[in-house]
Parts: sequence; C-alpha cells; structure tokens
Amino acid sequence: MGPSTSDRASGTAERAGALAAVSIALFCIQLDFFALNLAIPGIAADFHVTVSAAQWALSAYMLAIGCLFIVGGRLGDLLGRRPVLLAGIALFAAASVGCALAPSLGVLVVARIAQGVGAAFVFPVSVSVVTNVFPDATRARALGAVFALANVGTAVGPFVGGGFTDGPGWRWIFWLLAPLSAVALLLGLRYVPDSRDESAPRQVDLPGCLAVVAGLAALTLAVERGSAWGWDHTRTLALFAGAVVCGGLFVWRERTCRHPLVDFGLFRNVPFDLVTVMGAVSNMGYAVTVFLATLQLQQLRGLSALLAGTVFLAPALMVACTGPLGAWLSTRTRATSVMALAGAVAGTGMIGLSLVQAWWLYIPVFTWCALGLGLGWTFASVATQQVIAPARAGEASGVVLTALVVLGAIALAAVASAITALTPETGPEAAYDAILRTGGGVILGASVLAALVSRRLAARGLVPAPQRR
Repeated sequence: MGPSTSDRASGTAERAGALAAVSIALFCIQLDFFALNLAIPGIAADFHVTVSAAQWALSAYMLAIGCLFIVGGRLGDLLGRRPVLLAGIALFAAASVGCALAPSLGVLVVARIAQGVGAAFVFPVSVSVVTNVFPDATRARALGAVFALANVGTAVGPFVGGGFTDGPGWRWIFWLLAPLSAVALLLGLRYVPDSRDESAPRQVDLPGCLAVVAGLAALTLAVERGSAWGWDHTRTLALFAGAVVCGGLFVWRERTCRHPLVDFGLFRNVPFDLVTVMGAVSNMGYAVTVFLATLQLQQLRGLSALLAGTVFLAPALMVACTGPLGAWLSTRTRATSVMALAGAVAGTGMIGLSLVQAWWLYIPVFTWCALGLGLGWTFASVATQQVIAPARAGEASGVVLTALVVLGAIALAAVASAITALTPETGPEAAYDAILRTGGGVILGASVLAALVSRRLAARGLVPAPQRR
C-alpha cells in the first residue's frame, strides 16, 4: 500500500516547515554580514575608536565563520543535522542580543565571534538538511528557494545597514536579527527531522578539528590584518608560517586517521573540484566588486550610507533571483556548464563596470555583473549536492563554503594592498578600474577553462546529466 493522504500531507508540511526554518536562518546570516559593512563608521563613532579598530567587528565574524565551516558540516553528518542546526541557530540568536547590548568594542567583537560560530554550524548543515529532506525530483528547486530567500538578506542588507546607521543606530541591526533567529529556531524544533551519515562511525576527529581551525584562523587573520600591520611585519609572517604548519599537520592527520574529518577522496571527484573552484572565483569577484562599488559610491560619488545602500538594491535583488534561476537551470543544463556560464556573465560585467562613464549606466551594468557573480557563488552549493552523495552533503558543503569565505577574504586583502600601491600613482578611480578589469579577465579565463573541462567530462560521462522535471 502507498502512503495515505494524511501521511503525504504530514510529509509536505514537514518539508515546508524545514525549508522555512533554514531559509530564515540563512536570511539572518546574509543580512547580518551585508548590513554591518555600512555600519562600521557608526560603530567607530559610538565607541570612540578608529574605523580600523571597528573593522574587527567584521574581521572577528569572518575569522570564526571561515574556520568552522568544515567542522560544522562534518559534525552535522556525524552527530545529526537537527541538533547541530538548532545549536547553531540558538547561538546565533543569543549572540545577536549580545551584539545589540555590547557596552564596548571588545564585548561586541566577542559576541561577533559567537555569531560566526553559530553561522558556521547553520550554513553547511542547512544545505544538507534540505538535501536529505527533499527527494531527488524537487531537491534542486528546494535549494533554489532557500538561496532565493537567503539572498534577499544580501539584497536588503546594505539598505538596512545604511538606514539603521543613519537612523536609530547600528544596534537595531541585531535587534532585528534576534527575533527572526528565534522564529527559525522554533520552526526548526517543530519541523526539522534528524539525518546523518549512517555509514560513518560516531567519532569526531578532534586533532583534525584543532589543526584545521588553527590553520584557517591563522590564515584568515593574516590576510584580514596584513595590510594594516604590513605584509612583512613579524606578526603577519608568523601567522602565515603557523597556517602552513597547521595545514601540513591537518593533511598528515587526515591521511593517517581511521575516521578523518575530511576524506580527501572527495577531491578525486573532478566535477566537485570544478564547482568548488568556480564558486570560489565567483565569490572572490563578488567580494571585490561589492567592496569597490562601496568605495566608488561613497568616496568618489559622495553618497551617504543610506543612498549607497539604495543603489545596491537592484544588483542585490538580482543576486536574490539567482537562487531560483540556478534551480531552473539545474534541470536543463549540467551543473559544471552553469558555473562556466556564470563566470562568463560575471567577467564581462566586471570589465563593463570599469568602462562605464555615464552614471545612468552604472546600475544596469552593476546588475548584470551581480547576476553572474551571484549565480556563481549561490549555485555552487546547489551544484555540490548534484555531484556528491546526500550522505556526505554536510562535509562537501563545509569544504565548498570554506573555500568561498577564505578565498574571498584573501581577495579583499589583495585588493586593499593593490589600492594602496596604485592610488598614489594613478588616483583612486583608475586604481579601482584596473582592479575590476583584472578581476574580470581572471573570471573570464576561468570560465573558458571550466567550459572546456565540463565538455570533456560530459563526453566521458563523468558529469550527471540534468533531470528535467
């Protein structure tokens, strides 16, 4: 006998509730990061510190989230996605209250680290929850819906951050996040079922966790603060050396451990490697483009934080649309081909931004650029689930997200150094344009290479064909 009508309705309600829980949680994470960028001057003024010091409110968050994606994703696979997801949401909500009440920059930075830890557990586990709750026929569409709502946070983040900073104050960003996170937690408690990698033993590779966290922490901190300290400063060089040592220890540990945190056999999956590389390149381009656009709008154009956030709405809304667009493309085109297409759009957009002179052309070109960049880094998570077995969804998602975040931070550090070197000779506008053209050329080159590799893989039957719905 097949399932009864009530069983089907119950299953549908559970899937819808789980989808809502993870979507709201990811919306909060995206809103948090993109809103606080424009609030840094307000935080500096409120605590009577320099903007460079206030930047730790962003750096601390990036440090925590970049270090723990792999750990969070694998813990979900081993210990159960439901408890790890709920713990992450609860921590993020509590830390949001801590950020709103922070009496000093030091307390705010600690609370931001706690937020980053919660987000690092939520993000990869959310993807694997959806992967394991939804059947093959609707999985891509469900992931597209999740990233559509999450990317709305990306879209409204600059507007919310600029509006609150110019209005009632930056603390209201966190007062908004706290109740929204609580809603996600309640939905998760009610609807998210548990799932895990049943083939793996219930043992966590603690030495591997320590090695990867220490290595990524050292690397992220070095690239985040290198331009401020100096790339040849003792602290910067010591952090890079520590990252190399910890990275070597991590590789050695994972190759010799019976139950590794990351099975390096994952990287023998060429489609997975291609998706990861193109997703990372797209996210690097996105981070660089948003950073340079913020400087252009506020420094060169003289716009306020609120007006700059308003200009970001159209491009960011386009990013939000890339979630369902990626789901639609996944049923018609191979995942690796979608990633190559995204790179082509992103590369031409970045180059176009460097050539635009008329102000009225800036927004549509920026929107076109956001389409490619957003599709590239958003679809990376959807594509990962197509080329990896569902049981290893958390592990694979953690690896991909780590690559996206850490390489995005490295790209921003490189851009900051390039601006410092180029501006005295060319002026800020020419420096920004040169960086955009270089970045666009790199993404276009990666897109061409990805298209060639994708075609070869498809000819050999190594890339899953799209499943039309």
